[in-house]
Amino acid sequence: MRSSELATLAGVNVQTLRYYERRGLLQHPPRSTSGYRSYPDETVEIVRFVKRAQEHGFSLAEINE
Repeated sequence: MRSSELATLAGVNVQTLRYYERRGLLQHPPRSTSGYRSYPDETVEIVRFVKRAQEHGFSLAEINE
């Protein structure tokens, strides 16, 4: 799925996804021939998990561990 679709389903914005990639919380997805990121379906649950953990007070460094 594309970044915009993932962001909508996970309740975040596209920049959040890119930030999570840079921090190592998400693997860099493969790109389509036209250059779009193509995330696997299970990425929605990973992003939701990260957001819930943050709501419970965990830092991104702690979540990444």
